[in-house]
Amino acid sequence: MGAMYRFVFQTVFTRIDPEQAHHLVVSGLRLGHRVGAGRVLERLCRPEESLRVRALGLDWPSPFGLAAGFDKGATSVLPLAAMGFGHIEIGTVTAAAQPGNPSPRMFRLVKDRALINRMGFNNDGAEAVRPRLEQIRDRISRMKRDRRHAPVIGVNIGKTKLTPLENATEDYLVSTRMLAPVADYLVVNVSSPNTPGLRALQDIDSLRPLLSAVGAAADDAAQRHVPLLVKIAPDLADDDVDAVGALVTDLGLDGVIATNTTISREGLHSDDEQVQAAGAGGLSGPVLAERSKQVLVRLRAALPRTTAIISVGGVTSGDDVAERLALGADLVQGYTAFVYEGPFWVRRINRRLAELLQSG
Repeated sequence: MGAMYRFVFQTVFTRIDPEQAHHLVVSGLRLGHRVGAGRVLERLCRPEESLRVRALGLDWPSPFGLAAGFDKGATSVLPLAAMGFGHIEIGTVTAAAQPGNPSPRMFRLVKDRALINRMGFNNDGAEAVRPRLEQIRDRISRMKRDRRHAPVIGVNIGKTKLTPLENATEDYLVSTRMLAPVADYLVVNVSSPNTPGLRALQDIDSLRPLLSAVGAAADDAAQRHVPLLVKIAPDLADDDVDAVGALVTDLGLDGVIATNTTISREGLHSDDEQVQAAGAGGLSGPVLAERSKQVLVRLRAALPRTTAIISVGGVTSGDDVAERLALGADLVQGYTAFVYEGPFWVRRINRRLAELLQSG
């Protein structure tokens, strides 16, 4: 199956604009799910019971999940769930709908099995996403009753592009109040390089009031505690990573997602002309792995063991996931390798994790 997908990828998808190819794949997944293929896929790909973990006060079918960015509007959660993800993080969702940056805005670096994107939080807005998540939660409740595979659903929120930085907190609160009641966990994204000024919110003086306000509003809106995490950039200096760790500890935040895409272009094997032609945007893929692991180790040393870390960045194989868990991650996410490896990538990762668990 993997070899067949790689053949299709090389002969078909590489000839199509990456964003268009993404939409084709998602449309195919949704169509297949509607005609019943999802149940078959679920039986083939469901994680083994031995992979169940507990984190953030929740039970996760597998420690491996899908990072935000693939399903921005919660339109494909159940088809994706059938592939065996332990959790699916939708978004990034903003308070107001927005088209994102002009196309083309996603680029493949095939030599590096990497992507550059400057999507710019293109999404339908929190109000449109809310009813979709309500329906998904109802479906997942029924799936749990039937003892079917049912992933944890996270919601990643960001700042609307047109909102000035000084009004960022209120902008995040609009999304928080709308989406916290239908989220298993909530992520404050202050680390995308594709919204002007957004990364300035990682400054501790800006981050503290933002996270405090979102945490209080989320619990109030949901009438329960909604685990809250912050997603940070790999481009933070070590001292700034330490400062985020101290802040997270001080606020009693539930966790950190480390890391987002990078603005660096170091370590690439692709032709310089191709990289320069792609232009600005966040780089993801294996080239990010080393820095992502460094940030993970640094955070794990700084944070209480009860504070969860979700590691993301450059994860390709089951051995990569196992390494992140051994380094102190509670959960692991992937995205870019999904594009290059295809739909049975998740199954291969879960099977490898089960093998390692059995042998270890």
